[in-house]
Amino acid sequence: MTTTDTVPFARAAVPLPVPTARGPLSAVVVETLTGPRSEAAASAVERAVAERLADGPAEVVDDEDVQLALLCLYELHHRGIAGVDDEWEWDPALLGSRARLEAALERELRARVPVPECPRRDAVGVAERLFALTAEDPAPSLSRWFAKRADEEQARELLVLKSLYQLKEADPHTWAIPRLAGAPKAALVEIQADEYGGGDAPRMHAELFATAMRGLGLDDTYGAYVDREPVEVLASLNLMSFLGLHRRLRGAIVGHLAAFEMTSSIPNRLYGDGFRRLGHDATTTWYFDEHVEADAVHEQIAGRDLAGRLAEQEPALVDDILFGAAACLAVEGWAASAAIERWSQGASALRPAPSLVPAE
Repeated sequence: MTTTDTVPFARAAVPLPVPTARGPLSAVVVETLTGPRSEAAASAVERAVAERLADGPAEVVDDEDVQLALLCLYELHHRGIAGVDDEWEWDPALLGSRARLEAALERELRARVPVPECPRRDAVGVAERLFALTAEDPAPSLSRWFAKRADEEQARELLVLKSLYQLKEADPHTWAIPRLAGAPKAALVEIQADEYGGGDAPRMHAELFATAMRGLGLDDTYGAYVDREPVEVLASLNLMSFLGLHRRLRGAIVGHLAAFEMTSSIPNRLYGDGFRRLGHDATTTWYFDEHVEADAVHEQIAGRDLAGRLAEQEPALVDDILFGAAACLAVEGWAASAAIERWSQGASALRPAPSLVPAE
């Protein structure tokens, strides 16, 4: 398969389309970001956040309004939002508002996702514990369900569910590179280089995913389906941005990536099998087939050379490495469970909107 015949040259980054608010907090955030930049506008966000958190510790992981507000604030550090002034990225009031929401998110996640025990806390012990965690993951397998049961509409929905991350694949984890040194840094760069096509732009994994979307008649523009994404997807994205943006959580983003890679190779083979069962060709399944071999290698690098060696370098980060892995498995598991439950009931896994059936 040649890249020139199947994938267009990587396009310029486009910003996230302005999303539709899902409650009072996200409405204030969207209105503020899309209006003139001013201290008064930023203060409106501060007041909205304070009001949302006024009653003490809040549950925010499953709150669509909070998760969309966080997504918008994080997107300022990714590709931006259409029509939004880039100066908002480092606005002190917005950063303070985001920090308050992050504190609520972290508090809830740490309450819901305990740090796994790890008796042997050297490089080998941590790596082995991570492999055991992913092997023992009790979450239902979305990929196995998809391989055997998904229909064409559910195949389109799967790509939509994955698109907001996959069309910028690897970016949140890349923030960890300048925060590492030595062997862990080299390991992370090796993984990320593959994610970005090894210097060949059309082979970037985000571009391969865009090809899969086009194969099913979907819009491959970044963020085109942001309003269709359920809260579980938003929470998954926000977890990555949260861990990646904070140096103090460098251990957690490393653990997250390790778990992410360790649960990728076999699921992607199953996703590819599901698309083939539905009659899709190698161009559409290329993205998934590419990950079968690549991530079988990446999981070893991420577990042993990245996470294991970071634990060896900085033993104080072991608990965060384990928490990041456990949080990844938990949040991804919640998203998988929600999709399977909705599909099993004959419902859509996406938020309401017109059908995804391609236009004739």
